[in-house]
Amino acid sequence: MDLQVSTSLANHEMDAPRRLDLGGREPIGLPDGALQRNPGPPIHGTKGLSFEGLTAANSGGYAPPDTNGSVGDTQYVEIVNVDYAVFDKTTGSMTFGPFAIHTIWTGFSGDCASGDGGDPVVLYDKAAARWVLGQLNVNYNAYCLAISTSSDATGSWARYEFQMFSGQLPDYPKVSVWPDAYYFTANIFGNGAAEACAFDRANMLSGGAANAICFPQKLPVFSLLPSDLDGSTPPPTGEPNFMIYFAAPSTLNLYKFHVDFVNTNNSTFTGSTKLTVANFTEGCQGGTCIPQKGTTNTLDSLGDRLMFRLAYRNLGTSENLVVTHTVKAGTGSSQQTGSRWYLIQDPNGTATVAQQGTYSPDTTHYRWMSSAAMDKTGDIGMGYSVSSSTIFPSIRFTGRQPSDPLNTMEAEATVVNGTGDQNGGLNRWGDYSSMSIDPSDDCTFWYTQEYLKTTGSFNWNLRPCDRRWRHSGG
Repeated sequence: MDLQVSTSLANHEMDAPRRLDLGGREPIGLPDGALQRNPGPPIHGTKGLSFEGLTAANSGGYAPPDTNGSVGDTQYVEIVNVDYAVFDKTTGSMTFGPFAIHTIWTGFSGDCASGDGGDPVVLYDKAAARWVLGQLNVNYNAYCLAISTSSDATGSWARYEFQMFSGQLPDYPKVSVWPDAYYFTANIFGNGAAEACAFDRANMLSGGAANAICFPQKLPVFSLLPSDLDGSTPPPTGEPNFMIYFAAPSTLNLYKFHVDFVNTNNSTFTGSTKLTVANFTEGCQGGTCIPQKGTTNTLDSLGDRLMFRLAYRNLGTSENLVVTHTVKAGTGSSQQTGSRWYLIQDPNGTATVAQQGTYSPDTTHYRWMSSAAMDKTGDIGMGYSVSSSTIFPSIRFTGRQPSDPLNTMEAEATVVNGTGDQNGGLNRWGDYSSMSIDPSDDCTFWYTQEYLKTTGSFNWNLRPCDRRWRHSGG
């Protein structure tokens, strides 16, 4: 992930995430087996706070922003390449920052204090009321992880640097919160395959040693996502963390990671359980084809991998996983994309795909770069980017209640309309976005995504927003 200098020396494009050689996975162009072409019932979500987040102007001029954010008890933390900031979640005002991410490691003896490597993630560990924040180190051969010492993201942090990748880049890293560990996945340069690790959460919460247990994989295991806990009901005691990647045209591959930090030999990584899903073709064949108004410059779909997060929810009566990715929604030669979503139930028993759909309620606009989650009543919210030759890249939102027709989302709502296109040959977008659930009520969805106010390159804006579903008993 060396930095490439753009035509403007003040701006930089992060190298594209390493893509898997599609041998054996080449999209075969089958019709989408879960396409939703109707707009669905009227949306039940009520729009709440929407405010301006970080921008390229105050975040080093890097692209893509690697859009990520999470909501806590009183704060919303947003993180991008290569900065972070803290917002008051009731007013949307920035109360801290923006600061370079590596300043969290000031005084730290490792490379994490020397600069920023990008691919950041921020999560709120609800059970512990702590923030979890990570990024690549400046030399792209290790991972920097920090755990706040309180629920205040402006306070002190326990800092760690993990160097167990044989000097190789742990590309496109993702982190999740689970009762027994903080789980981590990345694609390791050299063989390109995924590696799955567990970091000792109990020790890290007390500022102690961050023991790590890792299971390197072989191709075609690529871009695994670890399951991330939502809500106040944990998984059953001792339940493993779930990890998933997809294989076109019709499979999700489910793995189980059980960690034992006392007797490391008892740790296991098992699978895969193959879950058959409706046929799909990777969006833009995993590459670039998203059109925009006012330019022939197209945008990257990142359709070769699942989108962050793999959200876990224990409703008491069911265990649920929600995840999305970008697929081809057009017919014939049309490359139109839509957001494929899945609801997986009983992942530690007889795992089933309980619901699925490709959200593309028209034949014109491209929808991609989505993120989804489930609230305490089983409502699902999904945010995404939308663009076409007739509209600028914009941010929209949809969702569903358990009483809605199976396999369908409701009509979409606009978070913000973009008013410019991305040009200058800059194709990168994303590389991900973020949906999180407010721990205060466990039913307010917070989503952040990028858009442009004016036509140009390296001039993105972010827009966090919250939305609450109107449901009985919630």
